[in-house]
Amino acid sequence: MIKMAKRDYEKILEHARAVLPEEACGLIAGETAGEDKIIHKVYCLTNIDHSNEHFTLDPREQLAAVKDMRANGWRPLGNWHSHPESPSRPSEEDKRLAYDSSASYMILSLMDPERPVLNSFHVQGEEVEKEELALEP
Repeated sequence: MIKMAKRDYEKILEHARAVLPEEACGLIAGETAGEDKIIHKVYCLTNIDHSNEHFTLDPREQLAAVKDMRANGWRPLGNWHSHPESPSRPSEEDKRLAYDSSASYMILSLMDPERPVLNSFHVQGEEVEKEELALEP
């Protein structure tokens, strides 16, 4: 299970809406407790591709985020990105680029602007498993 504060979900949603029609992207950091991943911080990074179909994290921002994680004693738990025009599930490109099988890959769909959908996935090759995501107050 992935535990995330509602304010962190809202931060992702706000950033994703702000960069429309492009995909938004970022990292998640925190700790593990048994099988659970507890998110302590969401990082909103720049998609240097400026595309609505794929993303590349800004390397300088990514390095700064990793330094912040280390300074706070957190570990990288995965990444997140938005799908402005498609469902909340990994695309073929998302699966191909999912190099870290221990990471969580969170996808926010804005296909229906009134009903955004955030899901998290474990991806290993072509195998995709939806992870349980709990938003906490």
